[in-house]
Amino acid sequence: MVVVFGSINADLIFSLAELPGPGQTLLAQGMRMEAGGKGANQAVAAALDGASVAMVGAVGQDGLADAALSGLIGAGVDLSRVVRLQAPTGCATVCTDSHGRNQIVVALGANAAARAAQAEDALLGQGVTLLTQMEADPDETAALIRRAHARGVRTVHNLAPAAALDRAVLALLDVLVVNEHEAEWLADDIGSGGADAAALSAVLGNTVIRTMGGAGVEWVGSAGRGYLPATEIVVRDSTAAGDCFVGVLAASLDRGATLAAAIERANRAAGLACTREGSQRSLPDATMIAGAF
Repeated sequence: MVVVFGSINADLIFSLAELPGPGQTLLAQGMRMEAGGKGANQAVAAALDGASVAMVGAVGQDGLADAALSGLIGAGVDLSRVVRLQAPTGCATVCTDSHGRNQIVVALGANAAARAAQAEDALLGQGVTLLTQMEADPDETAALIRRAHARGVRTVHNLAPAAALDRAVLALLDVLVVNEHEAEWLADDIGSGGADAAALSAVLGNTVIRTMGGAGVEWVGSAGRGYLPATEIVVRDSTAAGDCFVGVLAASLDRGATLAAAIERANRAAGLACTREGSQRSLPDATMIAGAF
């Protein structure tokens, strides 16, 4: 089973020809609302790839809550550990342009009140993969990673968006996933002397995967090191590509794939997501991933 502790959002997605600059107001070509949030996106990606997934998080009691939960429900994710609070449901504004680029602003809302205690010890058993990100309270995220590590649970953390997490907790992780920008931030934070996967892994002592967009993905860890080029595609919308990669990675590892095989599948899935519009609606299922490229 994959247990995901993280954010559940409603995404307001605006389509534009070009992204706005500072102080610039543009008229969007269209707008839609979708389920989103890094935690929820990764949970849906893992479930669509065939994993049994339990989501741990929080939404509000407002009109956005049902929209935020809709993708999780559709993917068959267990929501019994998602609480409804007297707080706004998390929300993100996503601007995408004709080149597939995006700008995203997130208001955490109820996500900031999600607690590690919502995941009971019985949930964190052998054969479980815990997946976390940085859109929940970092102290709660750290507490859950410590508990999971102590109980022998595989821990996969996506340091996105880049923010401080106790260095000792980072060192407990089995797998850390960062993109180029997060890697540079982390290198400065831990003084690794380099932002590549090898330099970060050398300091933290665990497996580090660095995704690099069109430049591919690299990894270094106890299971070896490697590099894969990006899938050759025409990018339509990269909004949820990173979350797709992480969710499919966790699902693959959870069912026993080697690290290299899990990364290859996740890389293929993320490329496929880039060819489709939206947040969770861009995420491919297992059949699509198997037949892609």
